[in-house]
Amino acid sequence: MKYVKTKTNKNVTLSLPEPVLRRFQVYAAGHNQSSSLMTRAIEKLMERDDEYEKTKRRAIERMHNAPDLGTNGMIPWKREDLYDR
Repeated sequence: MKYVKTKTNKNVTLSLPEPVLRRFQVYAAGHNQSSSLMTRAIEKLMERDDEYEKTKRRAIERMHNAPDLGTNGMIPWKREDLYDR
């Protein structure tokens, strides 16, 4: 017999400013939901953060593996060469 762990929910206490809580309660009541709205909001936040981290890692990896532009890591120009005086 294979043991499969099921998802369980944990209760949390959340401290919100009164106006935010009132607006959320009205919104949740209008949509017939409350916990699921918070769950989805937190999941979206985590997904966005995961995507940001993946994108950041990919960008850094590309920088580390950038093609050689023939400079051998040296900058062959001076700052003065880049700007008109």
